[in-house]
Amino acid sequence: MIALEGESFDIILVSGDPYADHPLSPVGVIARVLDAKGYRVGLIERPDWTSDRDFLKLGRPRLFFGVTSGSIDSCLANYTPLLRRREKDEFAPYHSGKPDRAVIVYCNKIKSLFPGVPIVIGGIEASLRRFAHYDYWKNRVRRSILLDSRADILVYGPGELQAIEIARRLEEGQDLKGIPGTAIVSRELPPDFEEIPSFEEVSSEPEKFIVAQRKLANYKALAQKHANRYVLQFPAPEYTPEILDWIYSLPFSRHIPPDYPELEMGKFSIVTHRGCLGRCSFCSLSLHQGDRIVSRSEESILEEIRHLTKHPDFKGYIDDLGGPTANMYGMDCHRCQRGFCLTCNKLDRSHERLINLLRRARQIPGVKKIFVRSGIRYDLALNSPDYVKELVDHHVSGLLKIAPEHISPRVLRLMNKSEVPVEKFRQLFLKLTGSRKQHLKYYFMVAHPGTTVREARELATYIKKLEAEGEKPIEGVQIFTPTPMTRSTCMYYTGKDPETGQEVYVPRTFEEKKAQKRLLQKYSPANSYIPRQKFKNIKKSQKYKKTRDNKNRYCPK
Repeated sequence: MIALEGESFDIILVSGDPYADHPLSPVGVIARVLDAKGYRVGLIERPDWTSDRDFLKLGRPRLFFGVTSGSIDSCLANYTPLLRRREKDEFAPYHSGKPDRAVIVYCNKIKSLFPGVPIVIGGIEASLRRFAHYDYWKNRVRRSILLDSRADILVYGPGELQAIEIARRLEEGQDLKGIPGTAIVSRELPPDFEEIPSFEEVSSEPEKFIVAQRKLANYKALAQKHANRYVLQFPAPEYTPEILDWIYSLPFSRHIPPDYPELEMGKFSIVTHRGCLGRCSFCSLSLHQGDRIVSRSEESILEEIRHLTKHPDFKGYIDDLGGPTANMYGMDCHRCQRGFCLTCNKLDRSHERLINLLRRARQIPGVKKIFVRSGIRYDLALNSPDYVKELVDHHVSGLLKIAPEHISPRVLRLMNKSEVPVEKFRQLFLKLTGSRKQHLKYYFMVAHPGTTVREARELATYIKKLEAEGEKPIEGVQIFTPTPMTRSTCMYYTGKDPETGQEVYVPRTFEEKKAQKRLLQKYSPANSYIPRQKFKNIKKSQKYKKTRDNKNRYCPK
């Protein structure tokens, strides 16, 4: 049973997001999975952390509280890249309804109200703060979230298998040590664990922070000392196509509450796979969901689409068919073990499984159109012009998303992005679209480590060329935000590339970050002119202040 109100529950989930019984809602999926295993699950959504009322309304769970901030880190949700509160930003007014570091706040409230009840933390915020990490919003290295939240166990990654095993062990009175895909605090360092530099070391010595960064991986048994205790990470479980088929076959109602509009546009989306092969330096996905592809079976996906056609609100349109990167479906490969899949000659880049899936899905009665709105990896798509043609002919609503991020080879190497020129894919797309009113939507990033004014101008020149040719490429410009555990964040904090040890230029001041972004804005008299003297005044040295002055001109270092 899943409910928001009730007298007695086995498990109570607390989420900073609204609850939606939908496969794109993280807490919705965990609730549905536990329900399928016979547990009574209660939900507390967007609790008011300033009082006790919301946390008390469902009572004391029999097994545990499960706590998540939601589908995005709460600090990332609450602040712009320039550290302005989003609700106070006139250009992006937004109120998340959750406190900063929501997992810690919720857990400490629960600890005070329900002493002795086990607390399980999970979701992206917990997952990427499981070890000592650089916190951009506090401008310092913080210790593991396990210690600050006082939780009993942390789940990293998607978490369905972990949640089931935790519930089973607590039901049977067993301890929680050794569950794949979890982290705990221990007084002892078990054998066969690889120890990474301690919290005390990484918080005071940048070189030790780099050493720790190099060792992070989901498939390892890792330990990090915090004072006289260890944070232990147990290797992630192996999710299989059969497990994903079961999860997404569960009877989600797909009901989305009115206060969750960001999910409404994906109401009839289909998840085809998990994971991403890219290992982009700024992306946290490889240390959360994993850097291997696990694809659902075609029959499972097609059956889900058939089921959707019977939904009372379905009008014949699949909002999206994809995953973290839409065209990585079917690129499952475990033969290389822990190599970098995108450089492996055994990787199947033909897109044959995906093309076959798209063609079969279009034949299902009741389906009028299937959109692919997830971004695609354009360098992989170049290996299969037939796939691009399939998208252009049947699955593009007007915009196809790609994320070149930059065009400077040096910056792309630091980002671990493809150096295949985006212009090559653009020409293929233009050739296949012909007279159709279809466009590419580009995602670009400014102020990433390694990006000086020179590289920013180089990117701006390319964007100006695209606009001169009638494209609208700059809807997706973002300023780099250092998020926990990524390679790019390590560069930002230490000023060095952890892979090579070489020094990296880091744009730190608000002035420089904004100036780089302005270069990429629309070329109009109102906002395109930036005095040359302003760029001359931007220091090329990395020796900036470690704190911001009263005018908020300096980003944290």
